[in-house]
Amino acid sequence: MTASVLIVDDDPTFRALAIRLIAACGMTVVGEAASVADGLSMAMQLKPSAALVDVGLPDGDGFTLARELAALPWRPRVVLTSVQEDVGSPDAVRRSGAQAFVQKADLPGAPLKRLLGGA
Repeated sequence: MTASVLIVDDDPTFRALAIRLIAACGMTVVGEAASVADGLSMAMQLKPSAALVDVGLPDGDGFTLARELAALPWRPRVVLTSVQEDVGSPDAVRRSGAQAFVQKADLPGAPLKRLLGGA
């Protein structure tokens, strides 16, 4: 089964890049959101198997959203991302329920299929 991914990031340029990277890994982006509220709403509606979530969002933080997404009944895999390298400490990522943290600059070389798709 192909992973379905929700992207939650307030930067449309980054979302476009992430869509290309995720599609190149054989996964499908089922939705895009620019805020915590929209991300949670879209997740409830679309039920993605995974989400790529920016840590810094205009209406909250990605760690809180990751915790909420990871607690959903279908348990989507969550990967956090940010331009700031130091915000994704292993402890913070673990507490959020996310699978991993990938700095945005490292996303093109990250094992997205394994992180988001579980393969």
